[in-house]
Amino acid sequence: MALNIKKVLVSQPKPETEKSPYFDIAEKYGVKIEFRPFIKVEPVTAKDFRTQRVAILDHTAVIFTAKTAVDHFFRLCEELRVQIPETMKYFCITESIAVYLQKYTIYRKRKIFFGSSGKIEDLMIPVGKHNKEIYLVPMSDVHKDDLMRLLGEKKIKYTKAIMYRTVSNDFTPEEKFDYDMLLFFSPAGISSLLKNFPEFQQDDVKIGCFGSSTAKAVRDASLRLDVEAPSPEAPSMAAALENYLKELSKNGKK
Repeated sequence: MALNIKKVLVSQPKPETEKSPYFDIAEKYGVKIEFRPFIKVEPVTAKDFRTQRVAILDHTAVIFTAKTAVDHFFRLCEELRVQIPETMKYFCITESIAVYLQKYTIYRKRKIFFGSSGKIEDLMIPVGKHNKEIYLVPMSDVHKDDLMRLLGEKKIKYTKAIMYRTVSNDFTPEEKFDYDMLLFFSPAGISSLLKNFPEFQQDDVKIGCFGSSTAKAVRDASLRLDVEAPSPEAPSMAAALENYLKELSKNGKK
């Protein structure tokens, strides 16, 4: 039976620019790609944050693993009337997060550092060179512990600070759920799928995901994983999707 993929759901916000590879893929392969996050972020209030008994100014450096963490760190500092000293250092998992910091602070190389590859292990290189700092790690209530494990191994002083929450972005009864392929980027997205559609039957629906923890969540939910990224051939989810559609087209199944 011919395999038809006409409508793909990317469980992320719609890209802000038309330069996204997803738009090129949609045009090239004649598929409809919709962007609809399965999860959303809610802020931790200043009142709730105080219950964690974390003193921001007891720290000399901050580690950011996402732009969302940057936004909520500076939001809470403003709400708590915390004046960040010029001496504060920032360590970012990617260069794009480091550049994003310009939204809130003057970009100076002597106080902003980032990893070379986007992997936590590479971020540990500049962190290790500044091992006397006391680090604050802003994060979601849903998070992986890889970073904390590496900090612990290097005997780096740090404090976790829950500054935002990841919650299910529920579908309304009016929203159609008629996709041929679903792309996920976090285990929380899989949890949201099962929460929204407890009777979900995969059948011919293809599932793709980014990251090993997301892949594990797919399999743990007894779902079939059809496309997985990153890989040497597909460093991104968009590249993995294109490779998959290309293969289907080659076989005359698209």
